[in-house]
Amino acid sequence: MSEKYEHYYVPAQSPWPIVGALGLGLIAFGAGTFIQQLDEPGGYGGYLLLMGIGTIIFMMFGWFRHVIQESMSGLYSKQMDRSFRQGMSWFIFSEVMFFCAFFGALFYARMIAMPWLAGAGNNAMTHEVLWPAFEAVWPLLMTPDGTTTQAMSWSGLPLYNTIILLISSVTLHFAHVGLEQNKRVQLSLFLFITIALGALFLSMQGIEYIHAYQEMGLKLDSGIYGNTFFLLTGFHGLHVTLGSIILFVLWLRTLRGHFTPEKHFAFQAGSWYWHFVDVVWLCLFIFVYVL
Repeated sequence: MSEKYEHYYVPAQSPWPIVGALGLGLIAFGAGTFIQQLDEPGGYGGYLLLMGIGTIIFMMFGWFRHVIQESMSGLYSKQMDRSFRQGMSWFIFSEVMFFCAFFGALFYARMIAMPWLAGAGNNAMTHEVLWPAFEAVWPLLMTPDGTTTQAMSWSGLPLYNTIILLISSVTLHFAHVGLEQNKRVQLSLFLFITIALGALFLSMQGIEYIHAYQEMGLKLDSGIYGNTFFLLTGFHGLHVTLGSIILFVLWLRTLRGHFTPEKHFAFQAGSWYWHFVDVVWLCLFIFVYVL
């Protein structure tokens, strides 16, 4: 009995991986340089950071365009679809590990390092030598050189942003239901609302950062509290930006009628990512803002 093999499409060599690597390199180097040059006028770190972000956005739209063309040309088989599902699953898993590292750093600082500095256990000498006046109280609002800051309250903008992201998950779900039921108006409308809510979230986070820097004295160099606060919320904001771009591309595709109730994994992948970003924010809101 002869076996029937599916055709597996192998794309030609692509320039987009190296373009993405270049963009990520510019972001890493530009962000590090920008932080070091915060108090120096005329620094170039910010420009490198913006160039890196622009390169990543250019890469995403270019790579998306090629993949969409391949998909709409009928080059993908069921085996290719399974490969995409596995790839997206592993990508989200890597993102989970990424945030676990930062949450781990936060828990280590709060649960282990701070009690040591306060002389817990057999660390009385450490307490006396390194920071005699230290008290293990979180959030840590004073650095060893005496610089003080304020803690960001969970109420106000952070609470509003939490509500916004929760609503965005609901609207995205209704968009997905509209796609499965072939209700194109419901699909495009609720997907657009989700994108608008993502943009609103980013705008309010920007306002929160301006308030923190200008009025609260809460900065990236404000000790371990400032470090963990801006790294966790900042990287989450970066992921919201990425998710918003993905949803925007999906919205453009829905306007062109690219998805059907039977074939729409690209939409599913974007939904997975957005719901993942929402779950991360809930954890962040609890452990960074509330507790």
